[in-house]
Amino acid sequence: MSFSAAQAQDLAMNAFLHVIRQPELIAGFMAATGLKADDLRQLAARPEAGLQALDFLLEDDARVLEAARAIGCRPQDLLAARVALAGPGSYGWEAG
Repeated sequence: MSFSAAQAQDLAMNAFLHVIRQPELIAGFMAATGLKADDLRQLAARPEAGLQALDFLLEDDARVLEAARAIGCRPQDLLAARVALAGPGSYGWEAG
């Protein structure tokens, strides 16, 4: 599926909300990004919050599958949204 920028941003923000609602995910996200609680609050107001959440989720197949189930999308939609936001090859992968 191809995403418009607006659709990709919506899915990315849903991914961000999914991450911050899961204690085990938010702890891993903060550790991976080096963010502190105050940084997280500031990040939430910026569009790149969703992109960073997608990057974090896409690092682990289990995270992708759980997030897709929770958000109500196909697992491959998470990568497609990431590509739509940052451009093809920006993460070293291509959406199929």
